[in-house]
Amino acid sequence: MPEPQPASGAASAEVLVLVAHPQMEQSRVNLRLMRAAGEVAAASHGRVEVRDLYALYPDYLIDVAAEQALLAQAKLIVWQHPVHWYSMPPLMKLWLDEVLAFGWAYGPGGTALQGKDLWLSASTGGPEDSYRPDSYNRYFFDAFLPPYEQTAALCGMRFLPPLLLHGAHRVEKAAIEAHAGVYAERLATYPEWPELAELAECVACEVPATARPSTEPEGA
Repeated sequence: MPEPQPASGAASAEVLVLVAHPQMEQSRVNLRLMRAAGEVAAASHGRVEVRDLYALYPDYLIDVAAEQALLAQAKLIVWQHPVHWYSMPPLMKLWLDEVLAFGWAYGPGGTALQGKDLWLSASTGGPEDSYRPDSYNRYFFDAFLPPYEQTAALCGMRFLPPLLLHGAHRVEKAAIEAHAGVYAERLATYPEWPELAELAECVACEVPATARPSTEPEGA
């Protein structure tokens, strides 16, 4: 199966899949999902692009301009990663901090991502029944999604219902294959998803210029 190329040099993909797994070679679920996405990309004539962030940036030095150029052209942005400590892996978080910049992704003049869709494809080590008030994770998994939803909202994006696979450490291979098939089908058919017409548009979150310190030198 073809592996996704770390970088294509093109900035025209409508579906941009950003994968972040710090030990991809040990992954059962995310490696299979990335390969499924790569197969879709290979047959898409440039409509889908898959980027393995840990392969691209092993030194954590993110090419912000390149990432922003790809984002600007995409209509669907996909974040694919395992859940680490109820959140995302560290390189994915750094990517957010640096790429989704004030004045570009949000805030005054920050309109580059408005009207786009954001889709989370995540896996958890714990089984689904561990995400309950009476189990060790204490909350239903939905309780950990607001930071993703609000990040999307702040940037003017619509947060789509996530695709989740729980119990990644022990899930049977047949279940992984079925999940990868759903993932590939969704990537290949976007935006022809029946539920999209029923989803509300993104709420407006206007951030004033005063929300960030002035860059003007003191006394100017």
